[in-house]
Amino acid sequence: MIMLHEDGEAAKDPARSASWVVYVDLDAYYVSCEVRERPELVGKEVIVGPPPEGGTTRGVVLSASYEARRHGVHSAMPVQAAARLAPEAIWIPPDFAKYERVAGEVRDLLRKFSAEVIPLSIDEAALLLGAVGADEARAVAEEVQRALRRELDLPASLGVSTSRTVAKMATDRAKPGGILVVRPLEVAEFLAPLPVRAIPGVGPKTDSILEAMGVRTIGELAGRRPRDLERVLGSFGRELLLLARGTPVERREMESGPRVRSSDHTFERDSTSWEEIVPVLDRMGEDLGRSLAREGYRYGGVSVAFRWGDFSRSQHGSVLPGAGEGPAALREAARRWGKELWDRSGSAGPRSVRTISVRAERLVPRNRRQALLEEFEAPVTRR
Repeated sequence: MIMLHEDGEAAKDPARSASWVVYVDLDAYYVSCEVRERPELVGKEVIVGPPPEGGTTRGVVLSASYEARRHGVHSAMPVQAAARLAPEAIWIPPDFAKYERVAGEVRDLLRKFSAEVIPLSIDEAALLLGAVGADEARAVAEEVQRALRRELDLPASLGVSTSRTVAKMATDRAKPGGILVVRPLEVAEFLAPLPVRAIPGVGPKTDSILEAMGVRTIGELAGRRPRDLERVLGSFGRELLLLARGTPVERREMESGPRVRSSDHTFERDSTSWEEIVPVLDRMGEDLGRSLAREGYRYGGVSVAFRWGDFSRSQHGSVLPGAGEGPAALREAARRWGKELWDRSGSAGPRSVRTISVRAERLVPRNRRQALLEEFEAPVTRR
C-alpha cells in the first residue's frame, strides 16, 4: 500500500511538484454497482433507469454500460429513446441507497492513500498528495485503481496532474479504465487540441460566446488577449486564459470540497397539482439532506427549479440564516421555494411541471464552525 507524505522519501525528489492531484472517476458507476452483484451481466448491454415497459415512462437514463453506449445510449437520455437505440439492453431500476453506501466504501478506501480526499460527486473524488514527484503520483494512481477493482470490484479512470481541473480533464481522456498523467510543463500541449467545451464550467452559453470570437479549441483560446476575454466573460475569461496557457488557478472547491449538490425528479406525466408536487419536494429535500449529513456537509443555501411542460425553466432560492444540517431544514426550504415558484406561475395561467430539481448550495464540512448570515452575500432570488 502506497501512502505518500510530504516528510517521506518522496519529499527528497528534487523534481517534485508543490502539490499533485489524483482525480478518480468511477466508470459507469450505477451500472458497475449492479454488475458487481450480478456477474452474469459482465459484457452485456445494461442500462440503469426506469424500465421502458409499457412505453409510457418519461424518465431518463442514469447510467449505461459501455456496451450500451456503443449504440448511442448516454446518461440523461429519455428512456424511450434509449430503448429504441438498444432494444436488447437489460434494464435495472435504480437503487440510490445502494449507490450511496458503495460511495462511502469508496471514500473509505481512498483515505488509505491520502489524508485529504475531496468528494466531488457520488462517483468522483480528488486525492491530494502534497509534494511528491510525478512518478510517485502515478504509482499512487495505479495502486488506487487496482485496489478499487480488487477490494470493491469497481472499475475507474484516473487523471493525475498538479491542477484539479487538468486532472479532471485527463480523467475524461483516460476513459474507460485508463490512467493519464499530465506534468506541469505538458499542460498547455495537452490542452491545445481539445475543444473549449472540454473545460469544466464551460457550458453552451460560454461556448457560443467564444465561438463568436473565433475560438473553438483551447489552443486558440491561449492566443487571445486577456482584455478581450475579460470584456465578454469577466474574471472567468482570465481564469480560462491562464488554464489554456498551462498555468491554471485552482478554485475554492479544492480546499473545501463540493460547493453544490442537487437532485432531480421527472414525473411520469406532467404534474398540474401542487398536492402532487409537495410530497415529491419533501422526499427530495429529505433524501438530499440525509445524503449530505452522511458525507459530513452542511449547506448555506437551497434552491428549487421547475422544468415546465413547455420545457422552459424557473428557479428560486436564497441563502439560509445559518448553515443548515440534515434533512429537516432542507425539506422545509425546498417546500417554501417550491411553493413560491408554483404560486408565481399562476399569474401566467395554468402550467404543468415536468421535472423538479432541488439544489443545496454553499456546502461546508461539518467540522467547521457554523456560518452566520452576515458572512454570506446578500440573499439572491433566481428564476
